[in-house]
Amino acid sequence: MRQKLVLVLAMPGVQLLDVSGPMDVFAEANVQAGWPAYALRLIACEPGDIESSSGVRLIPDGVARGKEKAPIHTLLVAGSPRAAEEQFGDTAMRWLKTHAPTARRFGSVCSGAFMLAAAGLIDHKRVATHWAVAQQLARAYPNVIVDADAIHVRDGRLRTAAGVTAGLDLALALAEEDLGHDIAKKVASQLVMFFRRPGGQTQFSRSGELEVMGRSSLQELQRWVATHPEQDHSVAALAARLHVSPRHFARIFRNEMGTTPGVWVETIRLAAARQLLEGEHGAPKQVAAQCGFADVDSFRRAFHRVFGLSPAQYRKSYAL
Repeated sequence: MRQKLVLVLAMPGVQLLDVSGPMDVFAEANVQAGWPAYALRLIACEPGDIESSSGVRLIPDGVARGKEKAPIHTLLVAGSPRAAEEQFGDTAMRWLKTHAPTARRFGSVCSGAFMLAAAGLIDHKRVATHWAVAQQLARAYPNVIVDADAIHVRDGRLRTAAGVTAGLDLALALAEEDLGHDIAKKVASQLVMFFRRPGGQTQFSRSGELEVMGRSSLQELQRWVATHPEQDHSVAALAARLHVSPRHFARIFRNEMGTTPGVWVETIRLAAARQLLEGEHGAPKQVAAQCGFADVDSFRRAFHRVFGLSPAQYRKSYAL
């Protein structure tokens, strides 16, 4: 079988795990396969060492300029904490625009999706990126279909991963594509990682949970609900607190919050539930009652629908 050339393009300020995570998965796949199935190369956007976000310097194998001598099997762009504001160099962008379309597959890890988007390579494609910048990517590049919950996404030849450690999940999926299920399982075992990670990245997101907005009376109401999630928060009850009709309350809430009172209340209750599940006494039945859910079954359904795993599974991740 022919060796597969994997190039990882690292921008200045790259996050180390965006590079080392996928590289270690491919390297371990070589070990488990019993032959060097992958040839791995790190490519810099500009000449010289690559200073990572942690200050550790990486020595690249090459620079993103000119033609690559060998056919590229997989080309991944590694992200950095400041990728959303990065002005990508013309030379690196030309290199990416030339080589991504000719690679067998290409993609990104974390915020590396911003460089692909700036190059016009992911228009009308479904992509994953870090939950913290997903909305920013969607706003900056409205033709890109951003999946804010996915750990990694496959769309044709495009492969994209969510934040940081999700690059390992992506690389493992690529190794499974290339070398089969059994080898990929051995890689996961050796690296002590999930073969299939439960749930999506929404379970890690803290975006917007307790943000208050709208007119001052609405902000006061939102703070009160957040500190009393167990109480009656029906539209009628919330409207009564503001001394307005339920119909008027629902209208102004939706206009100023961009969602319905019911959806917002559930979001606040689930945020409170997560905090309790992460504590020492977070039994799902108790959490359901303390957060205002009608019963534990409705709590389980809502939690699984939003986070992709059960409250019990989530609690195990934080068990002492």
